[in-house]
Amino acid sequence: MKVQLGIVGGGVMGEAILSRLIASNIYQPSDVCVSDPMPERRETLAKKYGVQVTPNNLVAAEAEIMLLAVKPQSLNVAAIGLANAPAPCVVSILAGVTLAQLETMFPDKAIIRAMPNTPAQVGAGVTAISPNSLVTPDYLEAVKRIFGAIGTVVEVAESLMNAVTGLSGSGPAYVALVVEAMADGGVAAGLPRAIAMQLATQTVLGTAQLLTETKLHPAQLKDQVTSPAGTTIAAIAQLEKAGLRSAMIEAVLAATRRADELGK
Repeated sequence: MKVQLGIVGGGVMGEAILSRLIASNIYQPSDVCVSDPMPERRETLAKKYGVQVTPNNLVAAEAEIMLLAVKPQSLNVAAIGLANAPAPCVVSILAGVTLAQLETMFPDKAIIRAMPNTPAQVGAGVTAISPNSLVTPDYLEAVKRIFGAIGTVVEVAESLMNAVTGLSGSGPAYVALVVEAMADGGVAAGLPRAIAMQLATQTVLGTAQLLTETKLHPAQLKDQVTSPAGTTIAAIAQLEKAGLRSAMIEAVLAATRRADELGK
């Protein structure tokens, strides 16, 4: 029986996607083959998920859908062994690698460029996808099911994919930095480290959930929390003085520019 999904690269994101697909019964272990050059990595994935493993990328490429989950700088090496990949549909999660580049490597294939993020590991990620002209509705739906297992899926024009990388692809690092800084502030104010981290993490999680469920604009939520001459407005004034907003905007733009550079 032909393998349904081949994952080229068994690293953090490859495993995150694999784990959710198996847990959600979207694919059975026998339906999946993962290729990875590291013997210990292959052994871990085979033992943990019961999937087929191989050091040969072309074996994984014999699947109906091939998911490229290697590092962008490793693509050229990986592509050498995939030049004649039989998989009719190729999905890439490589930052900055364009559909045009992928079409050169995999001519006449249905190709979908995707950008997930690391909360995929707990099924709370968000993935933007962009298909080329050869992607059929069936393949598009199949790929949406794959990434739906790790969170929310949005479809965007490929011209926006590097902006997606700069915002949500790299975004978990920005949020982690904010959580760490909030916890440090709590410690500076006298809280034990463990309690400060719990308070900071849950505050970010709860605020994101509140914004999602109520559809409030962030400015509305901010105003609800901000009393005249109160503690919150004192803090916000300090954040504005330090340039928090402009720093975040510039961070997203810097990451977007770097994604552009990686694609050249």
